[in-house]
Amino acid sequence: MTRKFSKHLTGATLVVPGTGVIEADLVIDGEKIAGLVERGAAVEADERIDLTGLTVFPGGVDVHLHLGHGNDISRPRVPSDAASETAAALLGGVTSFIPYVMSGDPYESFFTDMKAVTEAGARIDFSYHFIIASEAQLASLPHYVNDLGVPTAKLFMNIRGDEGKRLGLPGIDDGFMFRLLEALGPLGGMMCPHPENIEIGWALSARMREIDPEGHGGLSTWNAARPSFIEAEAIRRATYFGKVTGTPVYCVHTSSAEALQAALAMRRDGCPVFIETCSHYLVHDVDSDIGMAGKINPPLRESADREALWKAVADGHVDTIGTDHVHRTMASKQGGIWSASPGCPGLDTFLPLLVSEGHHKRGIPLERIAALTSANPARIMGLGERKGGIAVGLDADLAIVDLNEDYVVGPETRATDAGYSLYDGMTLRGRVVHALTRGRFALRDHRLLDEAVGTGRFLRRRLPPHPIKNTHQ
Repeated sequence: MTRKFSKHLTGATLVVPGTGVIEADLVIDGEKIAGLVERGAAVEADERIDLTGLTVFPGGVDVHLHLGHGNDISRPRVPSDAASETAAALLGGVTSFIPYVMSGDPYESFFTDMKAVTEAGARIDFSYHFIIASEAQLASLPHYVNDLGVPTAKLFMNIRGDEGKRLGLPGIDDGFMFRLLEALGPLGGMMCPHPENIEIGWALSARMREIDPEGHGGLSTWNAARPSFIEAEAIRRATYFGKVTGTPVYCVHTSSAEALQAALAMRRDGCPVFIETCSHYLVHDVDSDIGMAGKINPPLRESADREALWKAVADGHVDTIGTDHVHRTMASKQGGIWSASPGCPGLDTFLPLLVSEGHHKRGIPLERIAALTSANPARIMGLGERKGGIAVGLDADLAIVDLNEDYVVGPETRATDAGYSLYDGMTLRGRVVHALTRGRFALRDHRLLDEAVGTGRFLRRRLPPHPIKNTHQ
């Protein structure tokens, strides 16, 4: 090479999705990866960085989180909302993410302001998913997909009647879901349903309140009130209508063996299904000693569910892993299991948790972890031409990890303004040392760089084509 490049990363092992774990140097030109070259090759660069003993992953792409403000998880309101949570993302090896945005109003009424606020604070690139719950939003789908570059729509299947009132959302029904799928398919969009049969959930919750009115059963009581079969039934319903309308369905936060098997059965039946699980379902269950911090929707399940999910992660049945990060503080968890707010933070520990629990403890190959956390979510969500790999022409988004560094999760190892982690006190093996976003260091030697604030940019997305036939026409 005779050109002069921006950076020459030498000495590390590279985890290259689709290729494997290789010994090579990495060359960066501005924001892009310019080459993978033989170890020790002569490269003229502005900066030569010795990464001997470290492992380079493609930067994580977390496509399931909620970026809010205080107890409001609907959207960022001020730049610091993005600054703190993108800092948390970098500690977890995440270099781009897609939060769910929630509103009862049409998104075009505040999209420009929200994008500007997020960009002002963001240290990493981002996109959005829109939660669709109103007729006005449904009518605006062509604008969202074609003009704003937001082709993914979340539907809360559980907001029937007044269930959505606490979130500021109107109630929906299966007819609304069907019309949403009908609209998304021709636009090249995809539905991301929160799957719960809430009518049965209401009946079981009332029953459990009679049995355990004070919620002494904690996480077990919460699991019994919203059990796995109501998740599985909703997955079958949403994915079947996806098949009928010819629209892909992305099953978010799959929490149980029963839900997993439902999604796999519908996939075998020809339904266009992608399956996501989340970090907390792989590490915690109803017997975890984490108190109200562990109240999540869907609930944490039994240890057997956790093991079933790990098996599906290892064997390729699960497509992606996300965090479902919510940065409310522990103040929102007061009042016992019936009153505590659902959700938990997870960005700060994203990649280290999977390296520690998945690779070191369970032998899951590093390439599989990179596929689940980066390559697959980037491809499925329409970012594959820029993100999700280590290849020439892609953005130089990288998470550089010391696979053998042990550390204890605590206040000094996290940045979320939630102020806690489900993994506090846990020793993880594998820590993110550096992170680059579009060729610039945003985390260096474990230290967040202030100059990264405001460098993140909104990413317009277009989903890859899915060869799905509409059986309804």
